[in-house]
Amino acid sequence: MTWLIVVLIVAAGAVLMRIYIGARKMRAPADHDWDAKQIEQLRAQGSDPFQPHVVDFFFALPSDSACDALRRQLEFDGFSVDSRSVSDPVDHPFSLHARKELRLSVPGMRDLSRRFGELALAQGGRYDGWTAAVVRQR
Repeated sequence: MTWLIVVLIVAAGAVLMRIYIGARKMRAPADHDWDAKQIEQLRAQGSDPFQPHVVDFFFALPSDSACDALRRQLEFDGFSVDSRSVSDPVDHPFSLHARKELRLSVPGMRDLSRRFGELALAQGGRYDGWTAAVVRQR
């Protein structure tokens, strides 16, 4: 009889653990999947990810000097960069836009998004993501 109770307790523990892990997966943010979803959407629209795409990257920054610092880093890496002040967000009143022609790959875009998040954070800002137009197969 004791072994039956032990088996039931172990089974109940396994069920509770499985429920907990499943709930955590549903609740956890999947920022790294955003890049994969963007590429998947482009492919669904007929874009060829093996062709170079003009990719636009967006940042929100707290000051003109933060824009200048980030601009220098991005221009050094071959991006064309422009910035402007925006009136709405008080905490990040400057918007920086960077552009570069790239071949789209999920690992490559995830690396760029991670790196750009770190660069923006170092300047007191945030990285707002990227977009690209559909490029059909040649």
